[in-house]
Amino acid sequence: MTQEGFRRDEGKRQVQELSGRTAMRLIVPLQGVVQGRGGLFLGSVIPCALFYFLQLYLRRHRSRPPSPPPRPPEALKTSASSSRLSSRGSSGPAYVSYRAVAVNKSADSPYYAGLDRHSMDPYDQRTNPDGVIQLGLADNTLSQDLVRDWLADNVNSLIGADKGPPLSISGIACYQKFDGIQEMKNVVAGFMTKVMGGHVSFNPSQIVLTAGATPAVEILSFCLADSGNAFLVPAPYYPGFDRDIKWRTGIELVPVPCRSSDNFNINISSLELAFNQSKKRGLKVRSVLISNPSNPVGHVLSRSTLHSLLDFAREKNIHLISDEVFAGSVHGADEFVSVAEIVDSGDFDKSRVHIVYGLSKDLCIPGFRVGVLYSYNETVLAAATKLTRFCSVSAPTQRLLIAMLSDDSFVHKFIRLNRERLRRMYTAFANGLRELGIECTKSNGGFYCWADMSGLLRSYSEKGELELWEKLLSIGKINITPGSACHCIEPGWFRCCFTMLTEDDLPVVMKRIRKVSESCKFRR
Repeated sequence: MTQEGFRRDEGKRQVQELSGRTAMRLIVPLQGVVQGRGGLFLGSVIPCALFYFLQLYLRRHRSRPPSPPPRPPEALKTSASSSRLSSRGSSGPAYVSYRAVAVNKSADSPYYAGLDRHSMDPYDQRTNPDGVIQLGLADNTLSQDLVRDWLADNVNSLIGADKGPPLSISGIACYQKFDGIQEMKNVVAGFMTKVMGGHVSFNPSQIVLTAGATPAVEILSFCLADSGNAFLVPAPYYPGFDRDIKWRTGIELVPVPCRSSDNFNINISSLELAFNQSKKRGLKVRSVLISNPSNPVGHVLSRSTLHSLLDFAREKNIHLISDEVFAGSVHGADEFVSVAEIVDSGDFDKSRVHIVYGLSKDLCIPGFRVGVLYSYNETVLAAATKLTRFCSVSAPTQRLLIAMLSDDSFVHKFIRLNRERLRRMYTAFANGLRELGIECTKSNGGFYCWADMSGLLRSYSEKGELELWEKLLSIGKINITPGSACHCIEPGWFRCCFTMLTEDDLPVVMKRIRKVSESCKFRR
């Protein structure tokens, strides 16, 4: 049989095998013909092309369901996006760092809870006489009228369009050094010297300005210790330190108990014990953190105590941080002594000494957010200067304060009148508590009384203290800070800030405290 005859027979056989398939009835004979005439390539390609066109024809002429009405473009986009998301499925909530979760889970102390309660129902003599009276915040409004009057007398002369006035556009709208304008450092150093009685001078080159004292103490903590290290802090201490230092640096604060029998003064033996116990726990102590004047007790540290603290820091090879934000708010007979004065007068290792200061307390301008980090350590200053990128003071604030603090007449008047007003209000407040049978420790500085209300406790315990705090807040509508929030180990002590009150407010406060006092049936 010839090759051509063989191909015809093979084609007929394929037709018989596929006779049940309509489409292939047309294709296969043609495939045989084409293969016979044009070779293997044409015999394969042409049938496939014909099969494709046949399928296309059938699809176009197939009956279709009615089309839905057209939708707006926005709906089409949303639908397509939703279908893609739903087809992929849910992968769980968006990730948030462990640091953020830990901050959110940390329980608020009564200090912050009281501030929140006041903010929801603040007392006002005219508009809300039944609201919560604020005795939990160390904010001084007694002398803000002096700042207000200075601004009213001078602000117009400070504003201008050229380079002359302090608040010229070129002086406030351009980038400035993050750690502070040099003129601002100069006047802040001078102000610190004035409020501390002129007994010590401060070097502007050792100043780093921050947006409040809180960033200053946090930056210092960052520079002096690693995460997992510890600071020793004589207690009771300012409750904000637990947030300011621990949250982002990971540093642990070790309270060192001070007792009422010693007027809550710092005891070097207690520091020694706390240092050794921390060492046994595997904690590396890097610094001692003190407040002078003390917050919340209000006493000032003596020269001998400061000498002992410096000796302790040198012996243990650690640092000493002195929080002196109330240095210019001393109203008692005892003299305030800055650790800077002690360091300058003796043979001490200055590289271990650091001071935190600010204008919020001593100049009654917490909203201006001006803090001071003062250090004798060049490495700390260099690092802190870079870190102020995240917490610099605004240029308009600095330019305004440069003018204010350069006015020596205003500064001297402010310091004098502010101390007189503090002394008068402290005396009136402490006497009012005394008439209710509540005694306070001897206080010389700050905006608060450290009051002993243990006689009003239902039980002499932290639980009993918090019950009294809640009663004062809910029934008396008085917000004060319980000692447990300050890590005081003796129940019943409370910090009562008096500098947001007027003389007309004092009788209202005492009446409310008396109401709660009389409702306490259980006395020690």
